[in-house]
Amino acid sequence: MKDRPDGCCLNRRKILTQFMVGAVVGLSAEADIPDKERRDRFTPDQVVEKFINGNRRFVSGQRRQRNWLRDQKITASGQYPAGVFLTCIDSRAPVEVICDLGIGEAFNARVAGNVVNDDILGSLEFATKVAGAKAVFIMGHTECGAIKGAIDGVAMGSLTLLLARIKNSIASTQYEGDRTSSNYEFVNLVAKNHVQESVNQLRKRSRIMRDMEQAGEIRIVGSMYDLKTGIVSLI
Repeated sequence: MKDRPDGCCLNRRKILTQFMVGAVVGLSAEADIPDKERRDRFTPDQVVEKFINGNRRFVSGQRRQRNWLRDQKITASGQYPAGVFLTCIDSRAPVEVICDLGIGEAFNARVAGNVVNDDILGSLEFATKVAGAKAVFIMGHTECGAIKGAIDGVAMGSLTLLLARIKNSIASTQYEGDRTSSNYEFVNLVAKNHVQESVNQLRKRSRIMRDMEQAGEIRIVGSMYDLKTGIVSLI
């Protein structure tokens, strides 16, 4: 059928194309929601790769389209996250956004300076041993305010004890230059060292996660998020 001068057929084709694209996007978004069977097929290494690939999509501006209300309704009856993150509370580093994750895809424990304490350990043990998460990400970030505060020796209420948990990472950081909070190179080096110290703390203090990792049931990794580039790197 030839197109009429008024563009009727062209408009119908345009509407049909938009409908088909919308349907494909909808199916893709629904497929991203993890169920138990899909989650359990992942290996710990594949979960790590999945989250890193999500960050690559974020950096390239190709984040997946999602129907958040539908995802909320589907996950209301249960959750099967593939991994768990321990991240800083910094408002510029929301892991669900920077790793292109949807509702129900990952647990996220947030505390200033991504420090490890008993409550955090219990939360991570729940996420892995009880809920089935297969990858544990400890994620620090550049120019971290908690790291700067610890370097400066800030003492203020309950924050004093929190920042004290970073002191060992400062002392163990080998650096010959200016060891102050105004030196971003030193701050970022301490932040990276602190992530590795936190990974070591997990393995040392949690027999549950240590045994799971040794059995190949989970993988514990350290990572850093660069505020300027948007890139998450494993360390």
